[in-house]
Amino acid sequence: MTFGFAPSAATSITGPTGSANRLARMLELDEWAAAGIPLLRNPREVVSGLHSRHRPTPGTAVVAVLDHEERLAASASFVPREAPVDGWEFRNALLAHLRRVIPHDLRRRTPIRTAVLLYCREGDERWTEEDGAWMWGLRDACTLHGLRCGAYITLTRGGWQVLGEGRGGRRPNSMSPPADLSETVIEAASSPVRGGGVAVEALRRTAAR
Repeated sequence: MTFGFAPSAATSITGPTGSANRLARMLELDEWAAAGIPLLRNPREVVSGLHSRHRPTPGTAVVAVLDHEERLAASASFVPREAPVDGWEFRNALLAHLRRVIPHDLRRRTPIRTAVLLYCREGDERWTEEDGAWMWGLRDACTLHGLRCGAYITLTRGGWQVLGEGRGGRRPNSMSPPADLSETVIEAASSPVRGGGVAVEALRRTAAR
């Protein structure tokens, strides 16, 4: 597992005011890890299933809604338009696609469905400002659509990584061919997930409170 931060590969933000506003619309990795994001029971199965359905290439975002038993209720993939990194822009894109694929749950007192985001990108597994903007956008889109905010997962050449938890694996990755959907459950059951250690335990304690 790799720790640390990497500069965003996205377009830099110009202008002091615009820069300050956009940087406010992102979450640092420690903020995300402390936010009580519910843990996926089987992240490899979720990632493999979304990879098989949407075949994402670098620059593709896949937003998925899971029911209370972690079954896929709906999903959509898209390539965000080229623009400076901004959580508000990402929120709007996620919300637009959620509205197209599933009704909102705003009438419920407590959300029962969870939205997760898989983002296929260049670079390694380290957190970037672009990841922070996606995290902010996912959290806000979930609030506006009546969903629980779930995991944020990156897919790179090195594999997949659930940011803030430390769980990940080498396959699928951004270069691997998608497996048949019938094979993803078998692979998930037979392949261990890379350890989460202290980060996962800390997140479990936070979510339990």
